[in-house]
Amino acid sequence: MAAFSPEVVAAVLHHMNDDHIEDNVLIVRAFADREVRDATMHDLDEQGGIWHYEFEGEQQELRIPWPGAPLSERAEIRRDIVALYDAACEKLGVDARPH
Repeated sequence: MAAFSPEVVAAVLHHMNDDHIEDNVLIVRAFADREVRDATMHDLDEQGGIWHYEFEGEQQELRIPWPGAPLSERAEIRRDIVALYDAACEKLGVDARPH
């Protein structure tokens, strides 16, 4: 059985793709080590998140493991997305905004 219900996954994806568009791009830039302009969070499970992005005209998929995997509670998703965002900012030399 999946750790997160379809409703939880849908809510997280909606929040990330509506309220954190720039964070998605930053995370993908850092972890794919590619210059991208657009990225969306496509799925997640207890082991990691999946982002889709375009690079050189082709659709790509990037799976990033959660730092605290495996996750079992919804609050852990936020914690680990924030950790990925912070790591991306550090890698790219970008000032992280407060959370």
